[in-house]
Amino acid sequence: MSELLDAIKPLLPLIALCSLFVFLVSLASLPWLVAKIPEDYFLHRKRKKTLPLTTAAFARYLFMRLARNLVGLMLLLGGLLMLFIPGQGILTMVMGLILIDYPGKYSVEKAIIGYPAVFKGLNWLRARAHKPPLRKHDS
Repeated sequence: MSELLDAIKPLLPLIALCSLFVFLVSLASLPWLVAKIPEDYFLHRKRKKTLPLTTAAFARYLFMRLARNLVGLMLLLGGLLMLFIPGQGILTMVMGLILIDYPGKYSVEKAIIGYPAVFKGLNWLRARAHKPPLRKHDS
């Protein structure tokens, strides 16, 4: 065990710096992202259909979708990391899951916000941003 600790010891400053960076990015981005969620986002039984794209808007759409998924993946991984280091791990993972595209995403999101602590935390962040609380079906 002491051999493992001796091997990891030189990496501790780097781990601490990464921890601080993830924590600060989470603190800065999470309230902004939560404030961007429409208040009726979780009211619908199924995801609303989007309008078809024009050819001119496709490149912008593709870029934004890739960027959103990349940010979501970084938040998800950062949230997982924050389960073991200081930070808002669960809320950060929730925001990552909301940003990433995957099959069954809407059902997963609705299940996650079904936890009272998560729902309360999201609405607390929205209140700090002077946004109305998220609403959901009580079923």
